[in-house]
Amino acid sequence: MSSEAVQLNRRERATLRAVGRGRAEITCSAEPDLFIDGLACCDQFTAHRLAHLRLVIPLRSGRIGERVPALLTEAARAVLGLPGDARDVVAA
Repeated sequence: MSSEAVQLNRRERATLRAVGRGRAEITCSAEPDLFIDGLACCDQFTAHRLAHLRLVIPLRSGRIGERVPALLTEAARAVLGLPGDARDVVAA
């Protein structure tokens, strides 16, 4: 997926930045829920869209419904113009 092909609004970009800063968890499910700073993301449509676009993925496998750390994919990092590997945590 090229970074030009993905159009994101400001809320989606802000959500990706929070994930990149290590502040997010995602549930292991077909329609994953996203939690920022321990609270459910107020816009689950955004959470589902980012997951279905494979911009946000679980860091590891888990049981159905289990919350695990969320991780940016390389595609998400490209969309945001972030350097480095998806396993890196974005500083600040």
